[in-house]
Amino acid sequence: MPPLAYVCVRPELEAATAEHASFQRALGVSTGDLDRIDLLSDELPERALDSYAGFVIGGSPFNVTDAAKSDVQVRVERDLERIARAALDGRTAAFFTCYGIGVVTRMLGGTVGLDTPEPTSASQVSATADAATDPIFGPAGASYSALTAHKEGSRAVPPGAVLLGTNDACPVQAYRVGDRLYATQFHPEPTPRDFADRMHFYRSTGYFDPTAFDAVAAAVLQADVTEPPQLLRRFAQTFAV
Repeated sequence: MPPLAYVCVRPELEAATAEHASFQRALGVSTGDLDRIDLLSDELPERALDSYAGFVIGGSPFNVTDAAKSDVQVRVERDLERIARAALDGRTAAFFTCYGIGVVTRMLGGTVGLDTPEPTSASQVSATADAATDPIFGPAGASYSALTAHKEGSRAVPPGAVLLGTNDACPVQAYRVGDRLYATQFHPEPTPRDFADRMHFYRSTGYFDPTAFDAVAAAVLQADVTEPPQLLRRFAQTFAV
């Protein structure tokens, strides 16, 4: 069994398949060396928490702040919390992205709100002093560009978390809890091409003005996002041993 698993929380099959491939490339693992666990289809097996050295959790059109949630979304959030708690307990390691950071923030007793959205774009992320000494985030340097597209965000760093990345639009961009649980608001895995392709699946879902699709995609394709994938590469090198 591969040491790492990609956790799918996207209902759109083609978008999820492309995201899996993006994570595989960013992590630096070979084809077949990144299992896929689809939480939309099945509950997370308890044995999975002790079977993998680490989990990477993809994004989703779900929001923690959604007023009405399907039974599937409720189950997904419960299973994501199980992964986070396993990482806190030292059973595994986990890297949550986008929607997942909201799940972890809420689990830790923090607040997720709708007042720090970012449109589909490349955003500049500033590292904190704590990031400089972090084995995953430290080599990224003082600032870097990352791809963002989200409607909600953590209003403050949740209890017990160490802030690693920030910017003016969304102050909680990345944090660590303990030494095995990481979470980012931005998407660390896609290339600009991947992100522009992903836009097709979410054209009318509120992440960007659909009438400006070509302009937004063109701006994304010009982005320089070399550092975020390296975060995942170091995560794999650190924990997938």
